[in-house]
Amino acid sequence: MAVDHFLSEKIWFDKYKYDDAERRYYEQMNGPVGGSSQQQENGASTILRDIARARENIQKSLAGSTNTTSPGPPGDQNDLLSRISHLEVENQNLRSVVADLQMAIFKLESRLNALEKSSTSHQPAAVPPTQKVEPFSVPSKKVELPSASPAKKAEPPAAEEDDDDDIDLFGSDDEEEDQEAAKVREERLRQYAEKKAKKPGLIAKSSILLDVKPWDDETDMAKMEECVRSIHMDGLVWGASKLVPVGYGIKKLQIQCVVEDDKVGTDILEEEITKFEDYVQSVDIAAFNKI
Repeated sequence: MAVDHFLSEKIWFDKYKYDDAERRYYEQMNGPVGGSSQQQENGASTILRDIARARENIQKSLAGSTNTTSPGPPGDQNDLLSRISHLEVENQNLRSVVADLQMAIFKLESRLNALEKSSTSHQPAAVPPTQKVEPFSVPSKKVELPSASPAKKAEPPAAEEDDDDDIDLFGSDDEEEDQEAAKVREERLRQYAEKKAKKPGLIAKSSILLDVKPWDDETDMAKMEECVRSIHMDGLVWGASKLVPVGYGIKKLQIQCVVEDDKVGTDILEEEITKFEDYVQSVDIAAFNKI
C-alpha cells in the first residue's frame, strides 16, 4: 500500500541532475563564475592605471606651466629687452610731441590775449561818433508838451464858469446826434425787414407711398400705372413704382410721389386715382413722411 502511495505522488527524484545540467549549460554560454571575477579585477586594475596616468599628466602639465613662468632662454630675454627699449623710445617721442603742442597752445593763448588787449585799447576811439548823436535831444522838447496841455485843458472850465448857456448848446448837439443815430437805426431795421420779407419761406412737402389695387388678375397693370401717372397737379411729382404680389396671382401697384402740403392733399389724390374705375378697385396710403 505504501508503494502504491509513493507511486501515486508526483515526486521529481532526478531534479539535481537537471540542475547540474542547467548550470553547466550557462557556464558554457557565459564562462565560469571565477572567470567573471577575474574580469572584474582586470577592469579595476585598468581603471587604477588610467587614474595613475591622469595624475602623471597633471603633474607634467603643472611642471610645464612653472617652466613657462620661469625665465626662458637668453634669446627670449633679448627680444623682451629690445621691445622694452623700443617702447621707451616711442614714449620719449610722444613726450616731445606733447611738449611741442603745449608750446603751440601757449603761443596761441598769448596772441589771443594780445588781440583782446588791442581791441579794448581801440574802443575809446570809436566812442566820439556815438557822442555826436546830440541832435536827437529833441525828446526834451517833446517833454514840454505835457506841461502846455494842462494849461489848454484848464481853459474850458473858465469858459464854463463864465457862460452856462454853452453847456446847453453842447447838450442840444448830443440830442441831435442821438436823433440822427435813431433815424439811421430805424432805416436799417426797415431795410432788414424788407429783405427778410422778400426771402421765400420754406415749402412743406411730404413723401407718400400709395398702394393701388386692381379688380382681379386679368387687369392690365401697365395700363393702370399709365393712368395713375397721367394725373398732373401743381405740387405733385411721381416717383418710382413696383408691382407687389398680393395672392392668387393678383398684384398691386405700389407707387411713390412727393406733394406740397399746401397744394395737394391725400384725399384729392385718392379721388383722382379712383376715377379710373375700369382698372382701380381701391387706393391705400402705405407710408406718409414729412420732408
